[in-house]
Amino acid sequence: MPLLNIHMPPDDWIDPDEVPRPVVTYGFLAQAVGELELELDYHTHTKSQLILVQSGALSCEVEGDLWIVPARSAIWIPAGALHAIKMSGVLEGYNAFIDPTVSEGLPPACRAVSVGPLLRELMARTARLPALYEEGGANGRLLAVLIDEIAAAKVEDLNLPMPADPCLRRLAEAMLANPADRAPLSAWARRAGLSERTLARRITDETGMSFGRWRQRLAVMLAVKWLAAGASIQRVAADLGYESAPSFVTMFRKTLGMAPGRYMAERYG
Repeated sequence: MPLLNIHMPPDDWIDPDEVPRPVVTYGFLAQAVGELELELDYHTHTKSQLILVQSGALSCEVEGDLWIVPARSAIWIPAGALHAIKMSGVLEGYNAFIDPTVSEGLPPACRAVSVGPLLRELMARTARLPALYEEGGANGRLLAVLIDEIAAAKVEDLNLPMPADPCLRRLAEAMLANPADRAPLSAWARRAGLSERTLARRITDETGMSFGRWRQRLAVMLAVKWLAAGASIQRVAADLGYESAPSFVTMFRKTLGMAPGRYMAERYG
């Protein structure tokens, strides 16, 4: 399968949903222009999808939840799930599309997973198969192991419920754009033209989380993304608006159950 470049001419693109094979895997290369984000608008596939990020990072919104996918992680998107993708800089990785008829045992819902060496190598190997590869035999065994590895991949808690209410959505996007802004709930309520109590109630109704917990989850997701890209703990703490690295580490430990250094070492080596 040739390398998929997001900027390739439409005539060179083969819709994986139309390839008559149970699993179709592509290598991909995408690069945003300057500081602009590259966006793929909301769409669906008839096949389930695993996006493995080799280098770079992407964010993916799937049916109301925002998912951060750092390098050496992957996101599983079930068949038919409405999703949109954003990325900045250069993104490289692999993209597997799996027919629901052969996906028994695979997750029924979207999830982020960590990627071990075997899963990464299987994605690379299957991406080198021709589009209409011969089914059965060695190829069949290879694809069966790939499906088993996807099913066994360790789940990562890197999703964030996004509010549907337009007013709350604007606030959420402002926090995503400037996570160092540590303004209290009262300040965000004034910006939204709401009382503090009303904003707190509506955030809980829309996301199932308190304002503090939602913002804490956002900070952890961004921290994992930046740490996976090589940023130091001190730099991440500053970019998230924490006065000191220890205060950031304490928050991270309370949220994910371990310090950021240990978390990253266990999942990303």
